[in-house]
Amino acid sequence: MNLQQLEYIEAVDRFKSFSKAAEFCHVTQATLSTMIKKLEEELGVVLFDRKRTPVVTTETGKQILREAHVITEHARLLKTAAVSGKTEVSGTIRMGIIPTVASSLLPIITKPLLEAYPKLTLEIIEHPTQVLLEKLQEGKIDLGILSTPVHAADVVEELLYHEALLVYGSIKGTKKYLIPEEVRKHKIWLLEEGHCLRDQFVRLCALRKKEIQPGNLKFQANSLDTLLNMVDAFGGITLIPELYYKALPRQKKGNIRYFSKPFPVREISMIYPTPYARKHVMKAIATLIRKRVENELMTAHYEIAETTVVDL
Repeated sequence: MNLQQLEYIEAVDRFKSFSKAAEFCHVTQATLSTMIKKLEEELGVVLFDRKRTPVVTTETGKQILREAHVITEHARLLKTAAVSGKTEVSGTIRMGIIPTVASSLLPIITKPLLEAYPKLTLEIIEHPTQVLLEKLQEGKIDLGILSTPVHAADVVEELLYHEALLVYGSIKGTKKYLIPEEVRKHKIWLLEEGHCLRDQFVRLCALRKKEIQPGNLKFQANSLDTLLNMVDAFGGITLIPELYYKALPRQKKGNIRYFSKPFPVREISMIYPTPYARKHVMKAIATLIRKRVENELMTAHYEIAETTVVDL
């Protein structure tokens, strides 16, 4: 038995596929299968039901995997400590971030992160929530920044901040605060399906299926910038997060209305797989993000009882 065999069975258990596990481990499928077979023979057990698709871990295999996780996690921690020191923030971090967070958060945190940790290299991609969860599961990114909770197995959710949800658009009168029921009276513009902000808007205002655009227009918005421009052109309203509002030009800020108490907010968190050997790097990034954002948000001055988190 060796550490590599344990890493191979972890990969098969994670991906439910010998071919995907081999790709993740950068070995041929034949090599991976042979090594796992030798481990099964040494232990005298069958770890995986290979006749089923996707591959299923046996009950005995699950017990073995629990112990394997402990061993491989300690090995990763030892390697990380040996290379960079226990507290040094260095190496490459592949970060995924949802578009409705990226446009407003990245300009605030990217430069401070690189200045604070010059030995850290960031690789950043934008994708909707479900794509980020898949990439995290496949090991293609190290962490994701998105709206939570996501209710995903074997994932740590590290809360970064709460931000208020605001209404943007043309609303008659001078009323500054709205209740969610009032929103349904207006023509509503939403981001395309797959964006969590769309789901939060629908849930918050209990929206029903309705005509939200001109009858001769089929439009799928993939960015808040485009969505706001369409609202400006056609009228109606949409939902935007607080940090995005902060970056709007003055004339657009005049089109904002707030919800009344309890103020609806969305929860933004960093997620990463567990166990994870470079947890100290995640903690350092999360701490810096919180410090850079806390003074930007009105929610920092709200009492908990004054807010309500809009779930996905």
